[in-house]
Amino acid sequence: MTDTQTTAEAMEADALSCAELRPEGVAHPAPPRAPKPKSDAEWAYQRVIFYLKAFEEGLDDDQEAAMGFTGGAGGVLHIQGIGFHAPDIVTFTGIDSQGHRAQLIQHVSQLNVLLRAVPRPQDRPEPQRIGFALARALEAEDSPDGT
Repeated sequence: MTDTQTTAEAMEADALSCAELRPEGVAHPAPPRAPKPKSDAEWAYQRVIFYLKAFEEGLDDDQEAAMGFTGGAGGVLHIQGIGFHAPDIVTFTGIDSQGHRAQLIQHVSQLNVLLRAVPRPQDRPEPQRIGFALARALEAEDSPDGT
């Protein structure tokens, strides 16, 4: 029987898998790294980054990713950063639709993220791709030499 995985788990497994390529062209599996224990918040943080990067892959140069909100003030948050505080808090920082700094602090049990494609600000020549930058940072963090 095959274990069923969520999309995030499959993306994560693919990103975390590794192999060693030898000069003679024979690929040998690298020795497994001892997994460092992760809190629910860290798992959620990493999965949101994978989803954000995948979402950004479908955007054109005139669009950026933002988080949509319902209720209360509503609006969107142009994401500038994602973080976590173990064991159970995930944070999103950025600029709201009025140009004000904003931060969402959310418990992992309540985590819902609505990603929206929004127009790139006209004063920015290139679209911001925070998902790609965060994914690179995660890869560097997980690499043995930290690069």
